[in-house]
Amino acid sequence: MRIGVIGGGAMGQHHIRIYSEMKDVELIGICDTDRNRAISLARSHNTTPYFDHNELLAQELDAVSIVVPTTFHYNVAMDVIKTGTHLLVEKPIADTLENAEMMINAAHDAKLKLMVGHIERFNPAVSKLKEIVDAGLLGKIVSISSRRVGPFNPRIRDVGIIMDLGVHDIDVISYLYNKKINEVYTIAGKDIHSFEDHASILLRCDTNLSGMVETNWLTPHKIRNLTAIGLKGVAYLDYIKQTVELHDEGWIRTAKVEQKEPLKNELEHFIRSIRNDTQVISDGKTSKHALEVAMAAIESYQKGKAIGIN
Repeated sequence: MRIGVIGGGAMGQHHIRIYSEMKDVELIGICDTDRNRAISLARSHNTTPYFDHNELLAQELDAVSIVVPTTFHYNVAMDVIKTGTHLLVEKPIADTLENAEMMINAAHDAKLKLMVGHIERFNPAVSKLKEIVDAGLLGKIVSISSRRVGPFNPRIRDVGIIMDLGVHDIDVISYLYNKKINEVYTIAGKDIHSFEDHASILLRCDTNLSGMVETNWLTPHKIRNLTAIGLKGVAYLDYIKQTVELHDEGWIRTAKVEQKEPLKNELEHFIRSIRNDTQVISDGKTSKHALEVAMAAIESYQKGKAIGIN
């Protein structure tokens, strides 16, 4: 399968590395507007550098990863779709809901796979917890809470903590419940960043299912965990260690999780969905919902009130 990567920044470099290591995948080229970066990355991974994504798209590719700043997602994605190329877009899907909708419709009309890189869906611990929840081992889930905190990364300048980190857990909570979020209330603030840098996000699914996301760039060490409370027990998940522990009245059990790099799982899933013409588990519609909830969370903290989501 002929693959290209558009964007060679911090995340794009990992896409390039993993594709270059895959069997039955040929990394045809990479594109970055920084010529030196493109040349260096291409040389390191034995492929061809491009400085204009349309020149890369002219190489008759089967699929591409789009790993550019969010404000460019729409324009690049529409160029990709015009060439009949399957596409994986890093999260969030787009900078506006309107652009997300147009991307989804264009890919659908062209009969192309549009996958969005919600990487935590491919974390082996999340996959295992999803199996546990769906199997009913915890009973009815009534509350899911997460903590995603750590030090500030100075390369993040165009968005705040909610869109950069909070959207991960917004998506995971919706995924575990297998329901859309219909209301959000946020308390947040900005102390070290031009956008919000700490936030507590309360989510409602249906009438009485809750989600809570605590996130910030103020904690000196990284914590990534999630708790799911059910009528039969509680599950404690660690995103970083890739562990899931189940507690009930009689037992504490550790689930068997086969640890693996989440991005590798994600890209393999993308390639497999193209080869087998199967549905991706993080498609445009689910990603648009995560974007809508994240935008509502930002609106909630700015207006100081709960925001409903249709």
